[in-house]
Amino acid sequence: MEVFAACSEVNDLIEGGNDLAARNMLIRLLGDLDRSRTPYPQVLNQLIRTAGLFPYLQLETASWDQKFVHEAFAVDVGNRTATLHREQSTVLSKLLDGRSIAVSAPTSFGKSFIIDAFIAAKRPDTVVIIVPTIALMDETRRRLYKKFARQYGIITAPDAPLEARNILIFPQERAFGYIQKLKKIDLLVIDEFYKASIAHDRERAPSLIKAIVQLSRRSEQRYYLAPNIKKLQDNVFTRDMEFLELLDFNTVFLEKHEIYKEIGGDAQRKSEALLSIISPRKEKSLIYAGTYAEIRRIADLVVARLDKVDRLHTSHFARWLRENYQRDWVLADLVERGVGVHNGRMHRCLSQLQVLLFEHDKGFDSIISTSSIIEGVNTSAQNVVIWKSKLGQNNLKDFTYKNIIGRGGRMFKHFVGHIYLLDSPPKEEDTQLQIEFPDTLLGGLDETQDRESLTERQIERIIEYKRQLSDIVGADNLARIKRDNLLQDSDADFLLKTASDMKDNPDDWKGFGYLNSGNPSDWERMLYKVIALKPSGWDAPHGRVVAVVKALAANWTTDMPTMLRQVSGEGIEIEAFFQLERTVTFKLSALLSDVNELHKMIVNPSVDIGGFLGKVSHAFLPPAVHNLEEYGLPRMISRKLHKARYMDFSQPDLDLRSALDLFRSKGLDVALKVEGLTAFDRYILKFFFHGITPDDTSSTAA
Repeated sequence: MEVFAACSEVNDLIEGGNDLAARNMLIRLLGDLDRSRTPYPQVLNQLIRTAGLFPYLQLETASWDQKFVHEAFAVDVGNRTATLHREQSTVLSKLLDGRSIAVSAPTSFGKSFIIDAFIAAKRPDTVVIIVPTIALMDETRRRLYKKFARQYGIITAPDAPLEARNILIFPQERAFGYIQKLKKIDLLVIDEFYKASIAHDRERAPSLIKAIVQLSRRSEQRYYLAPNIKKLQDNVFTRDMEFLELLDFNTVFLEKHEIYKEIGGDAQRKSEALLSIISPRKEKSLIYAGTYAEIRRIADLVVARLDKVDRLHTSHFARWLRENYQRDWVLADLVERGVGVHNGRMHRCLSQLQVLLFEHDKGFDSIISTSSIIEGVNTSAQNVVIWKSKLGQNNLKDFTYKNIIGRGGRMFKHFVGHIYLLDSPPKEEDTQLQIEFPDTLLGGLDETQDRESLTERQIERIIEYKRQLSDIVGADNLARIKRDNLLQDSDADFLLKTASDMKDNPDDWKGFGYLNSGNPSDWERMLYKVIALKPSGWDAPHGRVVAVVKALAANWTTDMPTMLRQVSGEGIEIEAFFQLERTVTFKLSALLSDVNELHKMIVNPSVDIGGFLGKVSHAFLPPAVHNLEEYGLPRMISRKLHKARYMDFSQPDLDLRSALDLFRSKGLDVALKVEGLTAFDRYILKFFFHGITPDDTSSTAA
């Protein structure tokens, strides 16, 4: 009787036009019935149909017309058929009609799922998907590879050769190397397109805008995705696109528990409240810490108060971390207690493995995170705990807060996501997205091709910038810079300043070729000079950046514990080392690349540090080894495979594609028999092979 009373109330809300409240109550009811394993009465199926939540229809109790609706909204998503909800179907229909659309919808909406259905239906020749992080790139690659690898080249690594039909998945920085190779893009997807706004991502917005501008010129159709944007202000990037604001269409219900009101500012009560949520270990909990310092504070609390768990995977992982990284690493202590850590500083493979164990029934119960969990992966949990309403040094904004709590709940698994607020949430606001051209970007634009997107003042600045740079490098070199996308930095003022310095002070650049030396001590002067060109944003004093570059020179021949002990003498702890390694491979390599091109044009064309540049960009590992880490294979396992002669990673012509082909031809069974592998090494290899095997011909890691 209670079910029918609830159905009656849901129906009243629908008839009263209160669809959001009706859907929330309906989802909570579905969660109750799921827990008690109660079959749905036909009236409930009818309400599900009316609410547009077609995937939730229970076919065993459905009428013929309800079954028809379920089938009518079913689409091919690559390797199976799945039923879309009403608003997903609306978005897909518009895409299949050839429209370009920007969609703002909740985290649980399933925006990315629509891409799979579009590819399966339209079979486009070229799809480019721009994602904000390497972690999300790998997750997207794994999903699409399983479905489409037999028909498409799935490309994520720089310089991988194109095939007849391609799906390219990158962070925006990698897209520039392919722009000239792509004559036409059938569908351009920008995931998390709000990051093109300086207000949301000051550091990466210019390069994302540059990528959007250059890729859009070749794109027949565009699909931009974002959460929690209430209004899209007029801008040149989405002017001819249809904006769909679908924020009220949720597929899970978020139940908030305002514990901060009870505990006030009492740190002890706050700690006890967190322990009471996570210590039963019956539900998966995502703990948003807010800052790195708070991650450490929570870690200390967990290690002091939670008992170790007796689980195969966590025990093996903790041992693996101590052997391959650092014996006294707090992460290993947390892992032994069924708790992981996700932040933007760790080696990619460690983040991937921890998400994998978080989603495993007998893996982690909880995972502590910074904002990296919302930018990096599409994971979710039954519980989301807001420990601190901070984003680094800044207060948490409502936009990011909604993005974090949107990780609560998951279709068919957790109908209700529980949000535990241990700190007061930010003030609610409707986010209006404003995207503008930063003036620093003007050097990468064209006063003719991009005229409609620019003001007269900006056009004048572009012309003046080109005149000044042409005076330094010459008209032919300027044309080559534009044609071949030779310069990676989006800051026109910085590039002009660097070029001017080389022109005016060529003697200061003598010795640039010493970077090709085999002796790391010879690199110091030029590394300091290049780093000083952009003095801020290096995550550490310049001396520590240089120290990490020199230490990485032995990355392939020295094990990680030895290298970490070496840099500890410079005051660099393990988390700082991870961050600096990433800074070196991305920021420093990009800066060196630009400096190298300008140096050849202005100072000495016979000096080329391309060899050194390649080593820096791959952390001084063989290129295939470094790229394979993005696929989930850690360098220490690659080293074991190399020593056992399973694969010779020292071959100069062994690129990522060749290595992957060799892995597939040799097979998982042969890899698992390599001597010296630990139990967790083998677990990782299973996970790795699952991600490079199309369809379901390989079993998942178990």
